[in-house]
Amino acid sequence: MSLGQGSLQGKTVVVSGVGAGLGREVAAAVVREGGNAVLGARTEDHLAKTAAALDPDGTRVAYRATDITDEARCAALAEAAVERFGRIDALVQVAAWDSYVGGLADADFATWAGVVDVNLLGSLRMVRACLPGLRERGGSVVLIGTQSSVAPPSQVRQTAYAASKGALVSAMYALARELGPDRIRVNTVQPGWMWGPPVEAYVAFTAGAEGVAEEEVRRRLTDRMALPDLATDGDVAEACVFLASDRARAITGQSLLVNAGEVMR
Repeated sequence: MSLGQGSLQGKTVVVSGVGAGLGREVAAAVVREGGNAVLGARTEDHLAKTAAALDPDGTRVAYRATDITDEARCAALAEAAVERFGRIDALVQVAAWDSYVGGLADADFATWAGVVDVNLLGSLRMVRACLPGLRERGGSVVLIGTQSSVAPPSQVRQTAYAASKGALVSAMYALARELGPDRIRVNTVQPGWMWGPPVEAYVAFTAGAEGVAEEEVRRRLTDRMALPDLATDGDVAEACVFLASDRARAITGQSLLVNAGEVMR
């Protein structure tokens, strides 16, 4: 379901972390809502294919290979947006390291430091790179958090990921105050179990390991939710587009759970 054609008409949105899941859905929603999308990810071949699929004419999508642990490459992505479209109106910061599994007892703190460098500092690098463009006319920063930072799941232990994303929410509050005078809004979208490539892989793996149907694994997830269906990557992307648009002009310093009602706050 679209928010309505044109909610990003004429605006330019930088989207980092454009892989096969949420980042791609955000970019697709930006284009659908009339905006220009500037895509960042580490693999240029993948970016080129995604850009061609979303915008065959090549008029409203640009891309630049980006690693958010590298400040110069973050700056290059922001510069690509200004060079191609003359402006930056919003950043949706999706890029993250979410594959490290484990708790405190077996923690490799060197790896934890890497997770924090990507999820917290990498996000802040990307925000800082976009600030010159955003300050010209105001705009929106949408950070991607996680439900696990407020309600860790029992199925998968990702303590480093949850902690890094919790720190990002704390940074969001400070950024909302710091950047508010420039009319830059800063919010966080916190997905729960989100039907897309990572959760699809989890369901398939668990079903195979336990010898049960995939639908049974999905049912275990949805049984804890107020709504009977998992949120999808597309649902989360719609929340991001709303916060990036002028429809959310009075919303800043907020975290929005998109989780079919599994956790309510």
